[in-house]
Amino acid sequence: MRAHTAYLWMETARRRDIVHLTPLVRAEVKKSGIQEGLCLVSSMHLTASVIIQDNERGLHEDIWEWLEKLAPARPDYQHHRTGEDNGDAHLKNLLTHLQVVLPVTKGDLDLGPWQELFYLEFDGQRKKRVIVKVIGV
Repeated sequence: MRAHTAYLWMETARRRDIVHLTPLVRAEVKKSGIQEGLCLVSSMHLTASVIIQDNERGLHEDIWEWLEKLAPARPDYQHHRTGEDNGDAHLKNLLTHLQVVLPVTKGDLDLGPWQELFYLEFDGQRKKRVIVKVIGV
């Protein structure tokens, strides 16, 4: 069993953004030399998420609209009593998850026909990390 670890740095220009990660993660899987195994991709921050979804702009807008309905940006979150202003970002993270685990087959991500990997930023405009951990043989 071998392991490969890489950190992808994210710094979005906007507070809320989406970053296509599939090519970056695929490059790390290839760099790992692992042919069969698993690839964990995880946001190392509680105000961002990693998801697998279709790479279609309209769907991305639907996701943002859905998240805003369920966890709207507003000033009255209890979390804001700490001096923060990102209570909604933490809730959006809970809805979309912190990380994903993907199969590695024949040295590449084994994704379905429309599956792509994305980083969702809910409280951006500062540097954040995503960890990529590939394990296998």
